[in-house]
Amino acid sequence: MNWARIMVPLSGSHADADSLNSAAVIARLFHAELAGIFTPPDIADLMPWMGEGFMGGIQVSALDSLREATEEGQAKAQAALDGIALANKTLTTLTSPVWVGLSMEGRLSDLIVFDNASARGQGALAESFQQLIADEQRPIMVARPGLTGTGCMAIAWDGGKEATRAVRTALPLLEKASKVVIMAIPASAPRPYHPARLQDFLKARGVEAEVQTITATGDVGALLLGGAKAAGAEILVAGAFGHPRLQEFIFGGTTRSLLHADGPSLFLSH
Repeated sequence: MNWARIMVPLSGSHADADSLNSAAVIARLFHAELAGIFTPPDIADLMPWMGEGFMGGIQVSALDSLREATEEGQAKAQAALDGIALANKTLTTLTSPVWVGLSMEGRLSDLIVFDNASARGQGALAESFQQLIADEQRPIMVARPGLTGTGCMAIAWDGGKEATRAVRTALPLLEKASKVVIMAIPASAPRPYHPARLQDFLKARGVEAEVQTITATGDVGALLLGGAKAAGAEILVAGAFGHPRLQEFIFGGTTRSLLHADGPSLFLSH
């Protein structure tokens, strides 16, 4: 398997360079296109308070400011992309309604790369992160320092559909890992499952993996992060939002624990 298009949503801020550099690491591994997607402020967001058929001075000023911000942000996004030493790279600027264009670009990409801040609900791209991982169910890489794409990868495995989907979509990257570790926490799973089955699944696809059974009890996110650190993993593959999203939001959940803790880069799929 191969990936052909690595997508990076851009906001026209200083954070774009870090996201693009991380995405370029993955793009080089697969000789893939690096697709920068500039997501400007959406004029549609202003419409509710403008009033139908009314364009007063304040509204006109707001539209002018929005256009200026879009032009400035696009220029910064282009400059950040120009700074990436990669031949196959493109910049697409979305137009209103921005969320429609973002969804389509995500559907036509193999992997989408975000930075820590966006994944933690901070900054201009926080809503884009939620949209693409939870609503569009696209595979997401939350890139953190030290990402090479060829080091050790750990898999958070509980036999569920989210974890299974994450493993299947991560296969191209798993094939390039120097080591793969399946982490299982039997006491935390709502169902019986057998890590050796996943081991066989991966072996049939050319990926040798070892199983690490975690017998300790406690917060699942913390246990997974501890296991990934012990294995020397640079990427943790996990299913995202295994519980209803409202429940995850109110009570936390493993996904939120992984996003808000320091640790390896995260490959997430819902």
